[in-house]
Amino acid sequence: MVKGLSSKKYSKLVDAVLSFDEDAVMNETKEALNQGSSPVDIVENGLGKALKVVGDKYESGEFWVMHIVAAADVVQKALDELIEPEIAKRKEERKVLGTVVMGTVAGDIHSIGKNIVSAMLTANGFKVYDIGIDKPVEDFINKAKEVDADMIGAAAMLTSTYPIQKEIMDALEREGLIEKIKLLVGGATVTAAWAEQIGAHYAFSATDAVKLAKTLV
Repeated sequence: MVKGLSSKKYSKLVDAVLSFDEDAVMNETKEALNQGSSPVDIVENGLGKALKVVGDKYESGEFWVMHIVAAADVVQKALDELIEPEIAKRKEERKVLGTVVMGTVAGDIHSIGKNIVSAMLTANGFKVYDIGIDKPVEDFINKAKEVDADMIGAAAMLTSTYPIQKEIMDALEREGLIEKIKLLVGGATVTAAWAEQIGAHYAFSATDAVKLAKTLV
């Protein structure tokens, strides 16, 4: 059993993710939803907490890349098949706070962090358009113009790809959108100092991204 979590309510769900047990993750997520838990709470204190533990174990050398991939796969299945449909069902009752285009930048195929942020934003009343992974600058800009976005969320996990976040910022300036559309950046190699350097807004976690987005609309 994982110790030190802020909530014991989802301890079985966290343990299921750490065991890479897809059936158990799905069953525990279904059970939480059936008991009335909100999707955002399940993501924040269950699935998201588990992924943080996985990341910590990777950094300490206890887990390897294959463990990160395995955990991401089971969490992604729960997000796609259970959490996102429930969010879609509930969002009709909510006022849309703002519109966000989310994606992972070109050259980077990491998706789990982006997906969790997308789910958290949606659960908190934002309209999110997820354009996927490995996306060039023009895809972010074109989609933002198409949907009249308030924000762009650009994820970069690799050191070699996070400069593309600056290219998105430069494109917003060229298009005359710098005042209208705010750029949110995040990812394992991204720092608050980097965000400040390029004139973007930095979110360390999914919770931070939601709080930040609410201040920008």
